[in-house]
Amino acid sequence: MKLKTGIYWGAACGGCDVAVLDTHEKLLDIADHMEFFLWPCAMDFKYEDVKALDDDFLDIVLYNGAIRNSENEEIARLLRRKGKVMVAVGACAHIGGIPGLANFYTRDDILKRVYIDSPSTTNDEGTLPVEHWANGDEKLELPRFYNTVKTLDQVVDVDYYLPGCPPVPQQIVNALTAVWEGALPPKGSIIGAGTKTLCDECPRVKEEKMIPAIKRTHMMIPDPERCLLEQGLVCLGPVTREGCGARCIKSGVPCRGCYGPLDEVPDMGMKMLSALASVLEPKELKEIDEIVDMMVDPLRTFHRFSMAASILRRKNT
Repeated sequence: MKLKTGIYWGAACGGCDVAVLDTHEKLLDIADHMEFFLWPCAMDFKYEDVKALDDDFLDIVLYNGAIRNSENEEIARLLRRKGKVMVAVGACAHIGGIPGLANFYTRDDILKRVYIDSPSTTNDEGTLPVEHWANGDEKLELPRFYNTVKTLDQVVDVDYYLPGCPPVPQQIVNALTAVWEGALPPKGSIIGAGTKTLCDECPRVKEEKMIPAIKRTHMMIPDPERCLLEQGLVCLGPVTREGCGARCIKSGVPCRGCYGPLDEVPDMGMKMLSALASVLEPKELKEIDEIVDMMVDPLRTFHRFSMAASILRRKNT
């Protein structure tokens, strides 16, 4: 019997859905084992149809995207009731992802920037979105835009996590195969990724990491064989979970951390700060300050994908 499956997206770009389609011919294997009842990217459906399903009707729900507004949260809670197993798919559902960077600002900051201050906007009356609108008998309700972006497990109970931005297609296949073969690990586990750091699968040559200066990718052509961090590029490989096949690094781009931290690491950004501090060549405070000043926006660099899941969670307001 096929597994009754639902795929849904919250605050996401759609990349995780595309990654499922990128499994190419393996999609036929997936279709042999899974029957899709809900997938906004690929099929029409109505929320009322989902509400009409019995609780635990779906064998598995794959939820990608962060919780950005009240609609994201409402559907996450609905699907939690309708699904026996809930999987957080992708960096946004897992650790907040790129949407989590909005936690450096307030809700009002973002609305003002988007609807009033952006260079391409003409809005002389300063009109902002409202949750409720009515014109006679016509009524419209929009989702409430939250002040804080949340991870999926900050809203509902999550059984498994499939990390990545997006997850590598083969890792999706491996994870789904474990589902239909009944080979899932204990609840709360990461599936479709390893247990070591990305440095452990990185093919670049590593010597002694002592960094005399911080550089950015547009400032240099890196040695294609040597560790990027040793060349002064901020690479989050030392604190990021393996599993992606080092795709960015093989293209000459430092790891940005989308696969998230290893187990027992409560704050990925702070872990990277500690790792970087240990390999700075200068030891005098003045020289260290000069190197730190070379780094543009370190807080967002270290928490690019993990801000919503970090100890900080968001900027104080």
